[in-house]
Amino acid sequence: MNEQEQKATLTLCLMAAFADGAKHERERAEVKRIADALASDASINIAALYQDVLLKRVSLAETTAALTTPESRQLGFEMSVCVCDADGVQTDAERKFLGELRAALGLAVEQAQAYTEQAEAIAAAPLQAAAATSLATPASSASASKMSDQEMDKTILNAAIVNGALELLPESLATMAIIPLQMKLVYRIGQSYGFELDRGHIKDFLATVGVGLTSQYLEQAGRKLLGGLLGKVGGGLLGKMGGGLARGVGNQAVSSGMSFASTYALGHVAKRYYAGGRALSTQMLKESFDNIVGEAKNLQTRYLPEMQAKASTLDTTKILNMVRQG
Repeated sequence: MNEQEQKATLTLCLMAAFADGAKHERERAEVKRIADALASDASINIAALYQDVLLKRVSLAETTAALTTPESRQLGFEMSVCVCDADGVQTDAERKFLGELRAALGLAVEQAQAYTEQAEAIAAAPLQAAAATSLATPASSASASKMSDQEMDKTILNAAIVNGALELLPESLATMAIIPLQMKLVYRIGQSYGFELDRGHIKDFLATVGVGLTSQYLEQAGRKLLGGLLGKVGGGLLGKMGGGLARGVGNQAVSSGMSFASTYALGHVAKRYYAGGRALSTQMLKESFDNIVGEAKNLQTRYLPEMQAKASTLDTTKILNMVRQG
């Protein structure tokens, strides 16, 4: 994919990020931060793209016209679907945008729908039934965890390795699966301490520590795209990855292991938060997360061989099952 196609694809992703017109200001700020960060590592001025999209200085027609191959048009659509689904099932406004995008790209309805259904299945994968809670709920005494410290630490590490493996794969659906698996990790940790959590609480928890859903997908996918690693295997849907390909991708240190680090940090901050009866302040949560992310980045190289080995075993069915079952 050439630079013009990369630019057009990233522009479509930013359009998708703001398609519903209801992004929280905190999430808008995160998207801008990611655009600035990606721009520092690329020849494309992504920060300028952000402004062009926000101020509606670019149109869908001119952007899609830059995608001249079937592969680039399909990838542009796939990434836009995943951006819309990153923070949950699509809104009416997002569905309208994606319908217009599909038509502008000239994609067949059946082809587009097949991919959309897979992405929606990941985005809508339920957490276990739970009573609604809120981060604003007063702190309470937590019961002892049903997991030992050793078991919980292993659970967190395994989740980080799985998400690191997904980051090594070149498919958009693999990137899409990282957020739901992070949410399920937080759910499992909270539940082990006797807290029943719903999706809204967990989304608030992630946002509080600084993990925006839409912005996290944009960062992960954007780095893959700019590195020439985000593409399609086996006709467009996630095919079984051979060990050689997984190792080759892994050797390029995609995204500096951010999915491994963020998942590892989320798990350990959640452990502290629920073990302490949810008594940590917002500032303490954010500081703890930032500190552990730094520690986890130093561990990424150590566990890279395990991530590569895991990546070589993954296919569409396995990824969907991981998200559905947790």
